[in-house]
Amino acid sequence: MKRAEAGNMSNGLFSHLSRGAWLLWHVVLVAGTGTKLWEVPTASFTSSFNLSEGHQWVPQCQYRHPQDGVRITADIPPRLDGTWVSTRCEVRPGPEFLTRSYTFHSSRHFQALQHYYTDSSCEEPAYSLKIWGKLRLRQASWITRGGTEAEPHLSKVGVVIHSPAARQRLASRLPSACVGPTLGQVVLGKSYELYNTRAGRGCLMALGFSMMEMGLIRVEMQHHNHRGKIQELFLGDIHTEWTQRTQYRPTGYQQPLQNAMHHIHPCPVCALVYRSSEQRPPVLPRSPAPPLSLAGRWVSQHCETRPTVLFLTRDFTFDPEQHAWEGIYQHYSDPSCSEPTFTLRASGHYAQGNPSAKILGATEVVFKVTQVRVTAMEESTAKMLNETRPGKCGQAGGWEVGVEQDLRPTDGCTVLGIKLPHKEFELFKSELDHRKQPLLFIGQRPTDGSSPDRQHRRPTSFQAPMVLCDGEERQPSHDSGSGFNSKQVQSAVSVAERLTLLLSLMFGCVLCNLLHFC
Repeated sequence: MKRAEAGNMSNGLFSHLSRGAWLLWHVVLVAGTGTKLWEVPTASFTSSFNLSEGHQWVPQCQYRHPQDGVRITADIPPRLDGTWVSTRCEVRPGPEFLTRSYTFHSSRHFQALQHYYTDSSCEEPAYSLKIWGKLRLRQASWITRGGTEAEPHLSKVGVVIHSPAARQRLASRLPSACVGPTLGQVVLGKSYELYNTRAGRGCLMALGFSMMEMGLIRVEMQHHNHRGKIQELFLGDIHTEWTQRTQYRPTGYQQPLQNAMHHIHPCPVCALVYRSSEQRPPVLPRSPAPPLSLAGRWVSQHCETRPTVLFLTRDFTFDPEQHAWEGIYQHYSDPSCSEPTFTLRASGHYAQGNPSAKILGATEVVFKVTQVRVTAMEESTAKMLNETRPGKCGQAGGWEVGVEQDLRPTDGCTVLGIKLPHKEFELFKSELDHRKQPLLFIGQRPTDGSSPDRQHRRPTSFQAPMVLCDGEERQPSHDSGSGFNSKQVQSAVSVAERLTLLLSLMFGCVLCNLLHFC
């Protein structure tokens, strides 16, 4: 097998687990020929697609004009040199509010700035962390297709506290030895060493701090017809459980940073974050969140990646008058969303609740999922579903590629983790983008693939924003025999995560036995 072929396979191995027999045959072939699965492709791996040419997953309603198409390329290994900055106030699970500015050098050294805030608008700085280290790029990821695995080595971490309230909070969390014997009396605006290669790991653990996000990297270049280039840096996702975040090895991504030289225009936040320092954190301009208005059709802006190796696009329609919704999740095996595996349709009803007490401008929403339909888009997925026990997942033996099945007769699908009816506690937020177009943020899914089916499991951070389609009149289908309706959108993600996890476990056992790794 040629080197390039081995590299491409290592790049996409885990993502193709749903193609069980086909993939297993390739693994056996590689093992037999002695080619390294973890070998990095010698040539630049380019994933390219042109949205203006109408790839099937791209809803054309996203674009005001036909010329607003974009071509996206991604190289493996990625080119990191330069400074990468936040484009908005970021929300991490917890919640935590921060902005980031990361600078990478050709020597593989990096300096990272993380500014933390007490509010979801990033107007009130609490403290800043300055991180020094070195990054070693490893192989193309065999878990998350299109990503590159990396290994960060920290040399020093410094902290600057910006307010008395933040000083008091840190004093209650950090051992006094972290920045001296009297943490509660540190000088505001002065830098203190929190960690070096000899000591301080306990201080970072107490903060819930980790740079494991650098363990998975992807860089995309967007080539816009009339707006030039936009370059984005995707780093690994942060675990939604606080106790897991310092050990978690990411398989999905956070919202991307943008290259300071190739960013979206206008971007006032980019400039503020780029000019910041640990002593001078950026104070973002006040931008009141518009009231939450769900009416209409909302779609993904690009191919999205989730933990446990999911590539998907989302398409939701809300009808406030009927309190109904319909959601479509299209899943793929590649980061360009060009190789479909299966589609989930969900529907039900929703109730818009109170403003969030944790995130200003966000709204609590409760969804009841009443219907789910699944379409297998490839033979291996259909075969797996046909092998489920009768009465547990649709019509036993009736799964065919391209034919949609209603899961209500079996009250869901055990192998996909679907139970009907189903209730989820959600968090929504709306914003306006740089062109004053509405954006919809929906709560981030639990990293472990579970469902936010209880109040205390309501999300505290968000997925990638969706954009409102212009001039769309499609409403959720209220006919009992069609479509989705409420928040099955999120349930669909849980379903997909469980499906991928199940396939990975099944395949992992076979692979271990076959190649004697276990």
